[in-house]
Amino acid sequence: MIKYKCPIPAKIGITALTKMEALPGNEFRFFVSGVYGTVKLHFGKEITMKNENGKEIDTVLERKKEREAWLDKIRGSLFGGAVGDALGYPIEFFSESEIFLKYGAQGIREYALDKESGKALISDDTQMSLFTADGILVADTRLSMRGVGGNPHDYVADSYMDWLLTQEQSFDKAQKMLRKSGGKHISWLLDVPELYSRRAPGNTCISALRGGTPGCMDDPQNNSKGCGGIMRVAPLALRYDFHGEIKELDREGAEIAAVTHGHPLGYMSAAALVHIINRIVYPGREMTLKEIVLEAKETMTELFSGEPYLSTLVRMMELAVLLSENGEGDLDNIHRLGEGWVAEETLGIAIYCSLKYQDDFSAGITAAVNHGGDSDSTGAVTGNILGALCGYEAIEEKWKQNLELSDVILEMADDLSAWRRGRGRGNPSRRRS
Repeated sequence: MIKYKCPIPAKIGITALTKMEALPGNEFRFFVSGVYGTVKLHFGKEITMKNENGKEIDTVLERKKEREAWLDKIRGSLFGGAVGDALGYPIEFFSESEIFLKYGAQGIREYALDKESGKALISDDTQMSLFTADGILVADTRLSMRGVGGNPHDYVADSYMDWLLTQEQSFDKAQKMLRKSGGKHISWLLDVPELYSRRAPGNTCISALRGGTPGCMDDPQNNSKGCGGIMRVAPLALRYDFHGEIKELDREGAEIAAVTHGHPLGYMSAAALVHIINRIVYPGREMTLKEIVLEAKETMTELFSGEPYLSTLVRMMELAVLLSENGEGDLDNIHRLGEGWVAEETLGIAIYCSLKYQDDFSAGITAAVNHGGDSDSTGAVTGNILGALCGYEAIEEKWKQNLELSDVILEMADDLSAWRRGRGRGNPSRRRS
């Protein structure tokens, strides 16, 4: 039996109890280690958690131990993405000659710490990844509380509007607005002052969100294939264990990217990344990383059959695999893949670096950022893949020190790990109330 105290009467669904947040309408958002159930809260008294059959839950700690099998990979992926992002962010707009002139022949290999905060700063890539994660968690919480949820991308789109607020307002002004707006905003991340910083946010993301209507694959807002869609979708791959129904998860990853990026290569690349990371975390059977990448390629050909740009994505993924095995220098190989400003190039560079350095997280992310392209995004996506593959514990200690918002990133990873199976009979899409 597990008992907790709570000052407000209510009856709600539970997903994972590590914290509690107030929601509008006398509701609360709970996290309880992946256990479904209900809880009656009585003013000033202890409460007893019960499962759906009315039996007391005495297995929460056992379930928590069970999730540790995949927690290290989930932490590794989300944290690893932030590491690659923070390593590449200071050189995002440097030419290669500028990188090697400032950091030496091997390029940047340590964090360039911000002089004011003493931290390795994250960019919009990690900011938006955190808001992606929180949108997904809100969707799942509403589903467990009300029995009716929505497509994760619907809630993620709402969460991105909260991110937009952090890019356009100061923390103090936003807090005043939030007190007046009531339930309009959904993300607890709005209470994190450090997120109210513009870190070279993508123009496509900003303009698409300002438009007020989220894009989707069937009704795109624009024709952008920039990497602003792929660099933020990893949390979806970390959240659900879909086994044989992974196509639905891949499609949802594409829809999350399509909220702001309407070109097929923008969202198909995101779907491929979701597939790769999800297979690493929840393999179902033993697979090498190369086998996972090739399976992702084949799945994309089925999922997006008839899409005229599909062949471009397929060729990019095949080229990344071939280059990872040719023994030539990283910079020459990355030049053949592109600069990473567009989604398929970001994916290609991340696949290449992850395959070549699949046992060495540090080598993979340093290779991924030391080029004249979109270094923070290629570093972030490579970090997502290698972090999942190697696990958080295998990431060198130097990357865990001085990373901005490291505590928030790990907290979000832990929250993502609290739910293992697919939503609603394995389908992430549920109709929104």
